Amino acid sequence: MTETTPEPGSYDDPEMPWNTLTAETIGDWNTKVIAEFRANAGAVGGVYEGGTMILLTTTGARSGRPHTVPLSPMLRGEQMYLSSFIEKAYPAWWHNARREPHVTVEIGDRTVPAVARVLEGEEYDEFARWVLQNNPDLAAFQATVDRPIPLVELTLE
Repeated sequence: MTETTPEPGSYDDPEMPWNTLTAETIGDWNTKVIAEFRANAGAVGGVYEGGTMILLTTTGARSGRPHTVPLSPMLRGEQMYLSSFIEKAYPAWWHNARREPHVTVEIGDRTVPAVARVLEGEEYDEFARWVLQNNPDLAAFQATVDRPIPLVELTLE
């Protein structure tokens, strides 16, 4: 059996943040990315250089406090969608959006209110098929976990 080298930037790339960070360091990493995003009107370097990134601020489902995370949205036409590569459980921002869908999104140097809607049922199934056909990293991730990937539609107001 031959081992293959993962494509740089792919889900399996051992140098990507989701493969190098631990639960203890992800918060530190997010804090640095958020600061860089805000200091540079949405531009972030490193492995995310040249990609689209947003900052999503949700209200904590348990704490009621605001929580901000950097995410790379997917676009299907004009519609924006979010997902995640967290393996052990759905991400906190997903639970927060499910409980309180009114969120804030930072895009470049703009901050806009938005509504996050967790996709379910047939709508989830249809979109998940599209995502897995059009996003090789999410498809590779989905192959490693037993639960469906989280999918959230984000509508800017």
